[in-house]
This record gives sequence, structure tokens and C-alpha cells, in this order.
Amino acid sequence: MNGTTDPRFEGIRTAFAENFMARGERGGAVVVYEGGRKVVDLWAGARDADGGGTWAPDTAQILRSATKGVAAAALLLLHQRGELDLDAPVGAYWPEFKARGKEDARVRDVLAHRVGVPALDRPLTPAEAADPDLGAAAVAAQAPFWAPGTDHGYHAQTYSWLTGELVRRITGRDIGSFVADEIAGPARADVWIGLPDDQAHRVGRVGPVEVPAVAGGLKARPKRSLTEAYTNPESLTRRAFGSISPSPDENDPGYRAAQLPGSNGIGTADGLARFHASLIGDVAGGARLFTEETLRLARTETSSGPDRILVVPSRFGLGYMLHGVASPLLGPGSFGHPGRGGALGFADPETGIAFGYVTNGMQKGVTADPRAQALVKAVRGAVGR
Repeated sequence: MNGTTDPRFEGIRTAFAENFMARGERGGAVVVYEGGRKVVDLWAGARDADGGGTWAPDTAQILRSATKGVAAAALLLLHQRGELDLDAPVGAYWPEFKARGKEDARVRDVLAHRVGVPALDRPLTPAEAADPDLGAAAVAAQAPFWAPGTDHGYHAQTYSWLTGELVRRITGRDIGSFVADEIAGPARADVWIGLPDDQAHRVGRVGPVEVPAVAGGLKARPKRSLTEAYTNPESLTRRAFGSISPSPDENDPGYRAAQLPGSNGIGTADGLARFHASLIGDVAGGARLFTEETLRLARTETSSGPDRILVVPSRFGLGYMLHGVASPLLGPGSFGHPGRGGALGFADPETGIAFGYVTNGMQKGVTADPRAQALVKAVRGAVGR
């Protein structure tokens, strides 16, 4: 293990080590900021899930859905600048979206997973998904699965084209460029949507790993309804996660260079933590991104209850998961986003904590990864939550 911890946060070092010994970790990193100051910076293991290379201080990994929080920040910043009305119909900016019953869908419905298009009648291939024109056209032509604004369900893949196209329509720029210039640059955060060629050497290879049965005892058996949702090819859950089919190769350079802000961002643990720190206050060497009003919007509950896709209850603000069953964070005021299989980033304004965790070992869970949760528990103990 490499890196440093403030004495108050030594419990995180212990939890991080236990991830390797008992929870199937192969390579990963965790960074915590408190009040804009870095208090935890740890990394260990192999850079690649298959054991290749050594994890370095600047090793980056795919963030999967932890990217969604970065995409949400793009839309919220446009609102903060007066360029985007959250209560306006999506079709006011994207006229083609006003089709097949989506005329009343609002921008805030997109961010709160209420817009009603979590899946596509015809999934896109990885090559099609990487084409922003094709992705946007597919979502615009899709009939909603429920009346927009009336219910919520996790838009696992379609969130990419919904957020990316709104940024493009409003600014004339692709979301990757917007994030680089307006978010990652000012925050000095190593986070990308569309990996630049000159950063490709830093990114490790990901792969599947299993949680050992001895890690905290036997794993609980999922409820039948949950199992059915994730195994039945006809379920809306499977269709939502399968909106890109076949599943893309996340180690493919072409896929990493694509701009899919719902699923394929790349970042370091420090980049993910710095990004979240910049949402709630000043961070060493970087700029604050959100005003207090934008911060309030990000973490005000907008969707809650049984999720039509995740099946379990979920809570969302505007673009961010909130502390709850689907994604336990630090406390009631925390907001952020997990990535399916491992990554997690969040901020907690009450304690000034910002957290980033990345890994190369992708486990089967969608939200509450046991490795990330062990680290969150250790942070909670350090700050008395």
C-alpha cells in the first residue's frame, strides 16, 4: 500500500487493506478531501485487473455511472449561468425530442430520472452508441415507458444521450469539451468524458471479480423480484442496462475515447474526489463550481421510492443519487454517484467531506459495492457520523 492519511482517518487505511485481503480487490485508490484539503490519498495493487502493471499515484480507471454526476454538473452549470431553464420542456432546446408523448418532459425530469425513456426498443451497437447523432436520434424517437414526470426509474444508458445532446444543443460543443474546459480544468480534476490520446497510458484495464464468500459472512440472497428484474431479458431493468448491445469492451481504446456521459468517463480517485470537493467549496488549487443555490438544487430530493429499473428504493436530486438504500453515503445531506461494479464519488456539505474511489475489479453489484461501503463506513467513523 502507498500514500498518506491524516491521523484522524487511519481507519480508512485499515479498511482499504481489508478490501484486498477479504473483499476481492485487485487494484484501486481512495482519496478524501475535508474542507478542500486532501486528508487521504491511498493506492495499492495492480494497475490492470489481470495483474499487469503496478498502480501508480496517477492511475486512472473507467468510472461507469459515477460519470453521471459530472454530466449533471454540466447541465446545472448551464442553469447557473442562465443558459438553461430546468423547468423548460426538453423540446424547447431539442425540438426532435417532442415526439410520441414526450412533449411535456422537462429538463429537470432528465436529471431526476423521470423522463420515461430508460430503454430503447432497439438497442444500439457500441459503434452506434458512440455516434452522438445516432444516440440522440434514437432517444428522441423512443416512446416513453411512462408519462414523463409521473414516476422515476434509473436511465442507466440513455442518460448519456439525454445529457450530452442537451449540452450540445445549448452550447454547440460536445459534452467532453465542455467538461474539460468548464469543470475538470477549473477544478484541476483528472476526469474525462472522451479520453484524450495523450492520457491513455495512465488507464488500467478493468475486469470482473467476485466477492469472496468469507467477506463478512455469506452474501444475502437477493429477493425474487430483484433476481427476476436482472435476469429476465424482457424486463425493463435488463432492457435499460442493455440499451447498448452487445456490451462494449471497456478496455477498447475506441470505446474509451467515445463520449458517453452516463457510463464511460475516465478518472483518478483524486480527480473524482476533487470534482466533488469543487461542488461544495474551495479546494486547494482549484475553483468552486456551484453556488449555494445550485448546490441546493443538486441535493434536493426530486425522486424517491421504488425505482422502476433498480427495483429497490432510490433517491435522486437533480443528477445525483442521495443517501439511501440504493446508495448509502455519509449522511442525509450527502450527494454523489456510484458506478456499477465499484467506483464511487460523493460530497457531504455538512462535514466538508468529498470522496473518490476507483477500482479495476468490477463486481456484480449495481450501487452499494462492499469495498466502497467499507471505505465510506471508515470515513463515517472518522468524522463521527
